[in-house]
Amino acid sequence: MKIKDINRVPKHMTTIGGQALIEGVMMKGPKDIAIAVRKPDHEIEVKRERLDTPSTKHKFLRLPFIRGVVGLVEAMFIGTKSLMYSAEFFGEDMEKTKFEKALEKKMDPKKAENVEMFFTMLLSFAIVILCFMIAPTFLTNLFKNIVKNPVLLNLIEGLIRIVFFLIYVVSISKMEDVGRVFEYHGAEHKTIHCYENEEELTVENVKKYPTLHPRCGTSFLFMVMIVSILVLSLFGWPNPLQRFFIRILMLPVIAGISYEINKIIGKSGSRLAYILSYPGLWLQKIATTREPDEEQIEVAIEALKGVLVEDKEEDIWK
Repeated sequence: MKIKDINRVPKHMTTIGGQALIEGVMMKGPKDIAIAVRKPDHEIEVKRERLDTPSTKHKFLRLPFIRGVVGLVEAMFIGTKSLMYSAEFFGEDMEKTKFEKALEKKMDPKKAENVEMFFTMLLSFAIVILCFMIAPTFLTNLFKNIVKNPVLLNLIEGLIRIVFFLIYVVSISKMEDVGRVFEYHGAEHKTIHCYENEEELTVENVKKYPTLHPRCGTSFLFMVMIVSILVLSLFGWPNPLQRFFIRILMLPVIAGISYEINKIIGKSGSRLAYILSYPGLWLQKIATTREPDEEQIEVAIEALKGVLVEDKEEDIWK
C-alpha cells in the first residue's frame, strides 16, 4: 500500500495507540492498558491493568493543547514501565547495577521500580535536551556572523535538529535487537488498522494492512521538530542562555500544537493531511517500522484485544 492511501479515513476512528516492546506490544485503550509478550518458551503472556493516569481523572488535562503535553509525559511513563516489564522475561542473566541494588536495600521493590523509572526518564530528557536542543543551537551559532536573519538562523537550527534525529533513528534501526522491536512496531500498526477497518482480528486479515500509521509517535516527534522551527522563530536569536530557557519553556507549547496537528491529520483524508503526514510516514517506512512475522502479529492481536471496549462509542476521537 502506498503512503497516500494511508490517510483514508477508516470505518471506525479509534483512540487506541501502542508501543513496541522487547518481544512484545503494549496497547493503550480508552479504559485499559494491555501488554502482550512472547516469552522464551514461545507462549504469549498478557498483562492487563486499568488505565489510571492524571488525564483520566481530571477533565482539565484533556483540554486541547494541554492534553498533548500531559499525554506525552504519560506516554513516556507508561512506555518505560511497559518496556521494563517486557525486559524482565529476558533479563534473568543480566546483573543488576549498583544503583538498582542500593535502591532495593533501602525501599520495597515497587517504590524502587518507580524511582528507577523516574531516573530513567530524567536521563532520557537530559539526552534529548543535549542532543536535540543544546547541540543544534551551538552549531547554528557558528553561522551567526554570516547569517543575520533570525528566522534563517532558526531554520538552520531546525534542519540540524532534524538531521540529528534522522541519523539517530536510522542508526539504531540497523541494530539487530532494535530491528526486532521495529517489527513489533509494524505489527502494532497493522493490527490497529485492521480494527479501525472493522475486520475480524485474525493474522490473515492483519497481514494485508500497512505498517505505517499517521498517529504514530514517530510522526509526532517529526511534527514537533517542524513546529519548533515556526514557534522558536518568533523569539529571534537572543544570547545562548536566553535561547536555552526559551526552548525549554516553549517545549510544552510546541508539543501541544504538534499533538493537535497530528490529531487532525489522523481524522482527515484531505490532500493537506497527506502533505503534513508524509514526512512522518516516510520516516516510519525507512526506519522505525518493519514487516512483522505471523507470531509477532499474534502478539499484537492479543494486546489489542485486551483494551477493546464493548461500546465503540467510548472509543472515538474526543
